[in-house]
Amino acid sequence: MAAKATGRTRHEPLLRGSYPNTGADSTFQVLDIGHERYMAVLAPETAFWALVRKEKLAEALSGRKLLDRYLRKLPAFTQEVEALRFGIKPSAVYFNPTDRCNLNCTYCYIPPTTRRRGRHMSASRLLDALGRLAHFFKDTQPPGAPPPQMVFHGAEPLLNRDAVFAGIDAFAGVFRFGIQTNATLLDENARNFLLSRDVGIGISLDAPIAEIADRTRHSWAGKGAYATVVSAMERLRDYPRWSVITTITRENMRHLPGMVEFLHAHHVPAAMLNVLRCTMPASRAIKPPDRAAASHFLAAIDRAHELYARTGRKLVIANFANTLTAILAPTARRLMCDISPCGAGRCFFAVAANGDVFPCSEFVGLPVFRAGNIFEDDLAVILESEACKSVTSRRVEDIEACKECAIRHFCGAPCPAEAHAMNGSVASMGGFCEFYQEQVRYALRVIADGTERDFLWDGWERGTSSTFALSTLQ
Repeated sequence: MAAKATGRTRHEPLLRGSYPNTGADSTFQVLDIGHERYMAVLAPETAFWALVRKEKLAEALSGRKLLDRYLRKLPAFTQEVEALRFGIKPSAVYFNPTDRCNLNCTYCYIPPTTRRRGRHMSASRLLDALGRLAHFFKDTQPPGAPPPQMVFHGAEPLLNRDAVFAGIDAFAGVFRFGIQTNATLLDENARNFLLSRDVGIGISLDAPIAEIADRTRHSWAGKGAYATVVSAMERLRDYPRWSVITTITRENMRHLPGMVEFLHAHHVPAAMLNVLRCTMPASRAIKPPDRAAASHFLAAIDRAHELYARTGRKLVIANFANTLTAILAPTARRLMCDISPCGAGRCFFAVAANGDVFPCSEFVGLPVFRAGNIFEDDLAVILESEACKSVTSRRVEDIEACKECAIRHFCGAPCPAEAHAMNGSVASMGGFCEFYQEQVRYALRVIADGTERDFLWDGWERGTSSTFALSTLQ
């Protein structure tokens, strides 16, 4: 990252961080993005950026063109980023209809005792909870807003499929439903039900070969889930609303390019290659080194682009596409983990099988973040609780290691649950600073090359507008 401005001797370069000579203290920072022709110039407070040819950098920073145009747009930039960070109301819920899971994945954020001996939510209680949530959203969503999202999550929601399916039928049209499943119980009947109701389906698989995938995703008896998941993938092949989540660990990071090839060959429309969250101690044992994880992840993004160029068929890597979108059109981003405050407690929240509410599913194993209970407390009060406020008030500017970072609003220092569990406080860094840095640098290189559309959802720009048209200085 660009260094702070300091007193300099004559042999030191002028361009190193802040530029008081522009007439606005510390307005711009320069970021080397590793591109042969371009550097990035950023105003971190507003997430403004421009790409400048290297030989024009001094001219751009010492002249008035860039600064004057930026200052004219500064109120709009400030309003946009403030609204994104502090003006969004919840519109989604991660709903755990059961505590239990038939798998014992190494990195799960739910404690093993809960997954083995937890409870199912009864169908009547689930319908009651959905009714309370529908009432809450009716009172809080603006007129004309799309139906809120309801994602059945886990543990493994299909262990309680009768209750889940009853909820989907009872609240059709009230919510947009999704389900995140390990796919071991996604039989033909479950598949047919979910597809007939247009439910979004996310499944999990960590590697293109069983030997690697089954190291971290296996049953309580140690039996791997790979073969069952691949069989489920075949049954979803022609469905447009499904995706695969791959969690990046020390065990599978070298196989990420091969995983992209495997997913593309199975006609997966979208995938997420998510670096693992180190919320539970067991996950930290398989934490990959930052730099190595970034290298393999970016190699996988390269492979996805190569496959698109060769076949004309995209496999969108959704978390990378979200980083690109966060740079190109911040308010169009689909995921809210890479900004501070993150989406937890303000864009979405989680409901556990006993009705307890947490800012996000990642907090379910951390009792201190229990914010209330949907059957006992008013949701508006729950979301104003100290447990939620401690997360929704988290600002990257207040984290010592992050407050001077040029890309702080493209990263957000995720994840507060991980930061709390690993480092003792939500007001600290998470576990993968360098990984996110390299992802943003790569995204800026993609933009510099003019190939960003190759990595994004078709039609991603619908409903967006340009606040500042000057993205590069030739």
